[in-house]
Amino acid sequence: MSQPPEQPRAATLESVAEAAAVSRQTVSNVLNAPHRVRAATREKVEAAIRELGYQPNRLARSLRTRASRMLGYCVQPHGDGNVLLDRFLHAITEAAAERGYHVLLFSARPGAEGLPAYADLLAQRTVDGFVLSDTFMDDPRQEWLAERDVPFAAFGRSWSEPEHGSWIDVDGAAGTRDAVDHLYEQGHRRIGFVGWGPGSGVGDDRRAGWERACAAHGLGPQPSTAADNDLREGAAAARRLLDLPDPPTALVCVSDMIAIGCLGVLAERGLRPGRDVAVVGFDDLPAAALPGIDLTTLSQPLDEIGRGVVDLVLDQLGDSAPAPDRPRHRVLRPSLVVRSSSIPFPRAQEARTP
Repeated sequence: MSQPPEQPRAATLESVAEAAAVSRQTVSNVLNAPHRVRAATREKVEAAIRELGYQPNRLARSLRTRASRMLGYCVQPHGDGNVLLDRFLHAITEAAAERGYHVLLFSARPGAEGLPAYADLLAQRTVDGFVLSDTFMDDPRQEWLAERDVPFAAFGRSWSEPEHGSWIDVDGAAGTRDAVDHLYEQGHRRIGFVGWGPGSGVGDDRRAGWERACAAHGLGPQPSTAADNDLREGAAAARRLLDLPDPPTALVCVSDMIAIGCLGVLAERGLRPGRDVAVVGFDDLPAAALPGIDLTTLSQPLDEIGRGVVDLVLDQLGDSAPAPDRPRHRVLRPSLVVRSSSIPFPRAQEARTP
């Protein structure tokens, strides 16, 4: 009776080391701490790994090191703003995967009521650290994690003193200043603002940029109102401003969702976006570029933020290249994406004429 063909043996750490003519420890360093290995040696080991089809046993490694190689990320309840955070989630997942980590999604109540969910994940050693988003004034998570020396980094600054942990944020005030500058150049002199209620760090920051830009252009007091972050609220806010005795000819909105609600009111009143009333949003949601909406907006650099936040967490875990000059706090500027909702304004040339 013929013998069945012998199955090829699975590649091991030792066989990779032999093929690359390096030590077993060097292969381990390439897998676990690549920044410790010279580029030429690392490339040689990686080539051997590919050639042999070596698959590291991550379970065994996690049992030895008591590390899960998982980063926890809390998914907020369903809401329109989550469209933006979906893009951020993709960015951190991709960045973590490139470093041999996975992102674990979990849910938790807002504020202090949600802290037990973080505590459970830590007690069970399910995650090595956390990525936060949706930070807000008096958010208890940063202080709670910092007090326990838990590695974490946030998309969003600490809006309260003292600051805790590492974060990357977007300069909302710079964004709305750019929006006002753009509208002023188009000839607008009555520029309203639709924001969120007071107490939202992000919303207050964006409102401050609008106020400062209007003052810098000598426009005097400008109309404003507040709305929740949805289409219906945005529409109601637009009606309040457009029904004023001296209504604005342009609206700067704290979010795209509110701005799209405003565009709906223009349509129902037969007003043309850009030509009759300009509208600018913030976030550059996918819907902003759709035909019939074509919304001018501020785009946030979510890929850069996602990668940067993951780097900050891995710095604390000792699992990234040493970066002593990497700032713990960064503020990135959004970019203005001009579409038809803010141009052309017929009085633009007239306003520029002395």
